[in-house]
Amino acid sequence: MVAANSTRYRRVRAKKVITVIGSHCATTNRHGHRDATMILVAYRHGLRASELTDLRWDQIEFTSATLHVRRVKQGTPSTHPILGDELRALRRLQREQGRKSPFVFTSERGTQFTTAGFARMIERVGVEAELGFEAHPHMLRHACGYALANKGHDTRALQSYLGHKNIQHTVRYTELSLPASRISGDSSQG
Repeated sequence: MVAANSTRYRRVRAKKVITVIGSHCATTNRHGHRDATMILVAYRHGLRASELTDLRWDQIEFTSATLHVRRVKQGTPSTHPILGDELRALRRLQREQGRKSPFVFTSERGTQFTTAGFARMIERVGVEAELGFEAHPHMLRHACGYALANKGHDTRALQSYLGHKNIQHTVRYTELSLPASRISGDSSQG
């Protein structure tokens, strides 16, 4: 049994949140597609809740499948690739968005989704999915860091991808990553 406060336990919890909550909200919520897409984008790009809710359509280039990430907390902006399933989800979201908004993720009223709303959504769906622990949005960012480290990406690449100014904030992911012999050749995060 793994101790509840260990780093390995936190990594397992975060991965479970992504898979369970993403599939749960896509099937049980009237805004399931939007919510599942929010979870997918936050996880794949290691976004903070405020970076996710501030995401604008002009940051997404559908033709080249790239996302221009604007970081908060004096982070370094970067450009990330968008994978096929994520691109399809974003296109569908854009088509279904009632009132056109500059923001990717909007509320029922067509206004910008709030960080508090995103946190409540993650917590609510975590309870509904019976995760057994309190889920929160930052788990998605940590899961991204651990997933990339476990795929064999080096600390500097992780630092750039997550937008960390200080490498000390990135080392936590690579210190506990799997040994190189256990890393698969698959470059996607899943």
